[in-house]
Amino acid sequence: MARSAVDELSASGAFERTSSSFRDSILRDPNSTFPAEAGRYHLYVSYACPWASRCLAFLNIKGLDKAISFTSVKPIWGRTKDSDEHMGWLFPSSSTEEPGAEPDPLNGAKSIRELYELASSNYVGKYTVPVLWDKKLKTIVNNESSDILRMLNTEFNDIAENAALDLYPPHLQSQINNVNEWIYDGINNGVYKCGFARKQEPYDEAVEKLYEALDKCEGILSHQRYLCGNQVTEADIRLFVSLIRFDEVYAVHFKCNRKLLREYPNLFNYTKDVFQIPGMSSTVNMEHIKKHYYGSHPSINPFGIIPRGPNIDYASPHDRETVG
Repeated sequence: MARSAVDELSASGAFERTSSSFRDSILRDPNSTFPAEAGRYHLYVSYACPWASRCLAFLNIKGLDKAISFTSVKPIWGRTKDSDEHMGWLFPSSSTEEPGAEPDPLNGAKSIRELYELASSNYVGKYTVPVLWDKKLKTIVNNESSDILRMLNTEFNDIAENAALDLYPPHLQSQINNVNEWIYDGINNGVYKCGFARKQEPYDEAVEKLYEALDKCEGILSHQRYLCGNQVTEADIRLFVSLIRFDEVYAVHFKCNRKLLREYPNLFNYTKDVFQIPGMSSTVNMEHIKKHYYGSHPSINPFGIIPRGPNIDYASPHDRETVG
């Protein structure tokens, strides 16, 4: 049965995210099934989705935007088929329908769901973004953002304009893995556990874990510029996509309002710092972000009303260059 993230609930009323299904790899080896080639691959994203946005961030800051094309869907979910009630990501009918979103240039698909059905006639699961698509074999290579990040970081270095930037350097990999684990559980996925909870107890548990993780980040960032030292890594990009959405969406829509991001001096300035890395700001489309969350979850926000604020200027000065 077609489903989406809001359907992933346990008997206790807690949100439980399921794993991605397409897990093939693009490799530098020219003899591999999916070799790293300029112009062969296409990334389907939503500016609203943090998992997709972090892949777009890697694409930009590694200098791969000329080698790998991308398309963004519309921000608000809609009916993906007349034959069932599934709500999901849709492509606009024209390039002017929704600024920032474009029709599917490769397959003429009307929805992300259609891409999954083209790749696998018997696919059962969620129709998520990101989708890393192979134009040559006309199939999905991978739909797991953490896998895609690693591919973009290393496998395309022969054609990347910023190949020297290593966001997962060998000497920090163990530390990055550890940081990723507790940030994913407490923050990246934690805000969804708060927002999609259907009972008080799982919400209370999730929100407690969320603020423990945020407090831990605040402490780390009080004495070093980035999460794993004084160089930006994959861990920073993975955290950033949640932080940039926090005050604008999660604090209100997902009931994460015990403390706002801008009440954390280090985290707030750190978010500005990462936002100002060349290539990052263009991956943040706050209009799409707010339209999606407030407009796509009627069980949480039945009237689809989008709050007007707080409209934070993340391009404003920060003090992070003095830390560490």
